[in-house]
Amino acid sequence: MNIYLIKDLARLTGYSIHTLKYYLKIKLIKEVSRSPETHFRYFDDSTVEVLKKIRDLRKQGRPIREIRNELL
Repeated sequence: MNIYLIKDLARLTGYSIHTLKYYLKIKLIKEVSRSPETHFRYFDDSTVEVLKKIRDLRKQGRPIREIRNELL
């Protein structure tokens, strides 16, 4: 299993850091852990898979609200 910082996740998936933070805020994705010292968020491969699914659903024209309901 790989662990990513938000900047790594952005580079890997093509999403902007701003979009990833928005997805965190609306609970489309979640961090797997956070550093108590630096407060860095950490993500894993499952987050990458969720982001791929979100991208596919968005390409189909599905709204974020609908995607959120489906993922929860």
